[in-house]
Amino acid sequence: MDIELKELIDRLNAEKCLPHEGWVRLFDGFTDEEREYSASIARRIADEKYGKNIYIRGIVEFSNYCKNDCFYCGIRCSNKNAQRYRLTDEEILQCCDEGYETGFRTFVLQSGEDPKYSAERMCNIVRAIKTAHPDCAVTLSLGELERGDLAELRAAGADRYLLRHETATKNHYEQLHPSFMSFEHRMKCLQDLKELGYQTGAGMMIGAPFASSDTLAADMEFLGRFKPQMVGTGPFLPHKDTPFRVCPKGSYELTLFVLSLVRIMLPNVLLPATTALGTIRPNGREQGVLHGANVIMPNLSPTAVRKKYMLYDNKICTEDSTSECRFCLQRRMESIGYNIEISRGDFCND
Repeated sequence: MDIELKELIDRLNAEKCLPHEGWVRLFDGFTDEEREYSASIARRIADEKYGKNIYIRGIVEFSNYCKNDCFYCGIRCSNKNAQRYRLTDEEILQCCDEGYETGFRTFVLQSGEDPKYSAERMCNIVRAIKTAHPDCAVTLSLGELERGDLAELRAAGADRYLLRHETATKNHYEQLHPSFMSFEHRMKCLQDLKELGYQTGAGMMIGAPFASSDTLAADMEFLGRFKPQMVGTGPFLPHKDTPFRVCPKGSYELTLFVLSLVRIMLPNVLLPATTALGTIRPNGREQGVLHGANVIMPNLSPTAVRKKYMLYDNKICTEDSTSECRFCLQRRMESIGYNIEISRGDFCND
């Protein structure tokens, strides 16, 4: 093992931060030895904070309409090949009811930025879920909203909000998005979420087009400053109907390394082993857990629409029923010595 890299990992464990050049050195120089060393530290920290429990969140992907045109995304508004759909309010609630019966206690309502679902409509949906299942948490992942709408949703009972920052480097952000989207607005939304009392999730794509060790270092510095309660990070995977269709996939090994480093830097963080990680490798989610993750987010959407919510190609688990997916994950976690925890799985703020 490279002594300098080991010292950087140990310094991160002790101080919970690194200088920019330290991050760059880690990302440029790590091998499997450093990755496995960081994984051993990360897993120990996660076990100390959360035990052998893995929290599950049921995602309801209720609309693949989106007003945005992000260059990497399969549901971007200019993709004329996308088969669009919207779930009714009743269908959304039915997904949550079915999820509750199989042990889910957090529901994640996710969509493109679809104006058909106004803040008022979403507030009614959140209230209905909370009324039906008062012991559950509701997480929203609706893209960038204005502070007033976010405040209304919080008052309606929304507990958490996922909004990946995607990249903490302005120039890089502008390479991934059309000119009408604003890096500053994305960052303002994240700040609003924290101030409004949401458990807030940020995160980035590993190996996105135009990314570098320098931009990834900036991402880690941002996470260290912002201290989100959740960090969603997975490998970039291309979609055939986007400008980035021929770009290479993000690195599986680098994604695992970053998961461990995030856990070491933010010991209490809720850290998913993402579907993208399971898509790039069959045992990706298990390895994500062994590298410090403690959350998995299966799909509760009707199977008839799952293949239509394709942010990237070859997404897994588009045909399994809710119960099949739930108990498949349980077996997978038990095979590596972990348990599916039937609870809201809130952020541990000790």
